[in-house]
Amino acid sequence: LDASSVSPPCFTLCLNPSPTPFSSSLSTQIKSTSISKTKENPFSSSPSFIFVSIFSLSIFLNSVVSIFDAFSSKDRVGTVLQLQVLSLALLFLLYSALGLLNNKKGSYFWPDPVLELVLLLAFVEEFLLYYLQRKDTSGIENRYFDPLCVPIAICVVSTMLELRSNRSIYSKSVRGIGLILHGTWFVQMGFSFYTNLMVHGCSLHEKSRGNYTIKCRSHPDYHRARFIATLQFNCHLALLVVLVVGMLSLIGKRNGVVVGASGDGLRYKPLGAEIQLMDSNGGNFTLDSDDDLDSGIKEEDGLVKEKSAVVELGGNGHASHV
Repeated sequence: LDASSVSPPCFTLCLNPSPTPFSSSLSTQIKSTSISKTKENPFSSSPSFIFVSIFSLSIFLNSVVSIFDAFSSKDRVGTVLQLQVLSLALLFLLYSALGLLNNKKGSYFWPDPVLELVLLLAFVEEFLLYYLQRKDTSGIENRYFDPLCVPIAICVVSTMLELRSNRSIYSKSVRGIGLILHGTWFVQMGFSFYTNLMVHGCSLHEKSRGNYTIKCRSHPDYHRARFIATLQFNCHLALLVVLVVGMLSLIGKRNGVVVGASGDGLRYKPLGAEIQLMDSNGGNFTLDSDDDLDSGIKEEDGLVKEKSAVVELGGNGHASHV
C-alpha cells in the first residue's frame, strides 16, 4: 500500500485500526443527536412512513392499470390524467422512502426540511390536479372536486409553517386535521360515485378506467345533485369540528388549561370560587342608586347651612346655649 495515495485521516486509521477517543466521541454525538431528533419528531416515525409508502404504492399500481386500460380503450385524456396521478404518487412514495432511510439505524441522510419540501411539492401538485381538472364542465364530479381543495390547502399551509418552525406541534396537528377531512371526503366520493348512494336521476359514464364523468337527465337533477354534494361536505365539516372540539375538551380536562405560552402561568378558575374568596375575606360590596346619592348631598348641604347660622348668631351676641 502506497502511503502517498492515502489521505492523512485514512492513513492514521490504517496504521491504527482501533477506534480513537475522537472517533468514539463523534459517533456517540451522532447517535445522541439522532435520538434527540427522533424524540423531537414523534410524528415522523417509521410506522407512519410505512403507511404512506403502502398507500402511495397502491395508488401507483392503480394508475399503471388505468393507463393500460386507457391505451386499450384508445382514450388519450384518460392516459394524461393517470400520468398526473402517477407523478403525484411518486412524490409521496419518495417522501416515505426518504423518511424510512432517515429512521433506519438512527442515521440521518436527509435533513427534515428536505422531507417537508418534498411533501409540500406533493400537496401543491395534488391541489393543482383537482383545482384545474375541468375536462367536463357540466359533470357533477367537479362539485366534489372543489371541496376537496379545502383540506389540501390546509395541508399546504400547515406544511409551509412546518418548514418555518420544525419543532412546532401545532402545524403537525393542523395537517393531521386536514388529512382527516381529506380522507373522509375521499370515502364520501367513492360512495357517491360507485354505489347506489348516487343522486337519483344521475349516472356514471366511463370512457376508460380513469376517465369518468357523472351526468344527469334534466336541469333540476343537476341542481339537486350539486346541492346534495354541498350539503354532504358541510356535514363532514360539522362532524370534524365536533370531533376536534371533543378531543380538545378531553385533553384540557385531563391535563388542565394553563395560561401563558411557557406553561407555568395561572390556571383558569371558575367565577364562583372568586366570589367565595371575597366573601371569606369579609369584603362588603354595595350599590347605591342616584336617589340615595342626591339625598346624601342634600343632607350635607343642610348641615353646612345650620352650622353657618349658629356661627352668625354667636357673633351677634344673641346665641343661646343649652
